[in-house]
Amino acid sequence: MSLTSEDVAKIAHLARLGVSPEDLTSYAGELSKILDLVDQLQAADTDGIPPMAHPLDAVQRLRNDTVTEADQRGAAQACAPVTQDGLYLVPRVVE
Repeated sequence: MSLTSEDVAKIAHLARLGVSPEDLTSYAGELSKILDLVDQLQAADTDGIPPMAHPLDAVQRLRNDTVTEADQRGAAQACAPVTQDGLYLVPRVVE
């Protein structure tokens, strides 16, 4: 696939990139080469070839879910003006 300077200017405008007019021709050539390489990769026959690695195959080692410190809610709420059933009571803001 070959891109023209106008294509590159339009893409640059959509991406909000500032590209000088003298660079448009060289960018068009470089981007065309990249797109040609992508076309070559897509043309490769990969049927029957298993993937080398996949993130879903990974297993994470998890630690045991155990309590490591004591309940300190009372100490945290000791400085609160008003609490009830372990919750902070605050004035109503929205009516």
